[in-house]
Amino acid sequence: MNQAEAPVSPHLLVVDDEAELRSLLAEYFGRHGFRVTTAANAAEARLSVTTEVPSMAIVDINMPGENGLSLARWLRQTQPRIGLLMLTTASESVDRIVGLELGADDYVPKPFEIRELLARVRAVLRRAAVPVAPAQDAVPVANAAPPGIPASRLVAFGACRLDLDERKLMDADGALIEITAAEFDLLVLFSRHPNRPLNRNQIMEQAHNRGWDVFDRSIDLRVMRLRRKIERNPDKPELIKTVRNFGYVFVPAGTTN
Repeated sequence: MNQAEAPVSPHLLVVDDEAELRSLLAEYFGRHGFRVTTAANAAEARLSVTTEVPSMAIVDINMPGENGLSLARWLRQTQPRIGLLMLTTASESVDRIVGLELGADDYVPKPFEIRELLARVRAVLRRAAVPVAPAQDAVPVANAAPPGIPASRLVAFGACRLDLDERKLMDADGALIEITAAEFDLLVLFSRHPNRPLNRNQIMEQAHNRGWDVFDRSIDLRVMRLRRKIERNPDKPELIKTVRNFGYVFVPAGTTN
């Protein structure tokens, strides 16, 4: 009797010049059943494809040197069967049209919801008949609540727990951690958008209800202070990560490391 072969994880190539975004996507897609290879530019992507052809490529249009449109054209000419999704900005309608004309299967504008990106990647792979892992995304809720506090009112930030009703942040033992009203607003905002990169304008618009100084540096300072309170190592954040030249993203998976 022939033993059934184990399913092969789809291989995803992520091409983007932003190191933080590459790292975020590699970690996120890796947790959802993908093998992920990253490339910082078109030259690295070409080398990677000649070594192993991926099931699908996510390619940023705007990169220094050879841009994503040129790389997309090469991918379509040399590997016409792989899935191809382009990352673009909201103002690049012409580039999106050109990308689709070059044979891109889909495009996602930045900033994007990372769960939507996952859904679109899965959709492209399904159309190409590539097996994909089932969806398992969920917003984190505290596994165990301190005595007397229902878990449903708590959101996990690493070992800490944020009580949305009582407006309190607690450590693993239930002891209170002092936070300001602005810091609480920031945590609530991040908890509502797990795995979604938020730019500074979005943060200023949605979480400055209590007299924030509305400028980019004030956001950076508050994030830095929050990291000191919730991160295992504030210098190497796992929960609130920086997306270079963009903003920040709350990554719940940091709670399981």
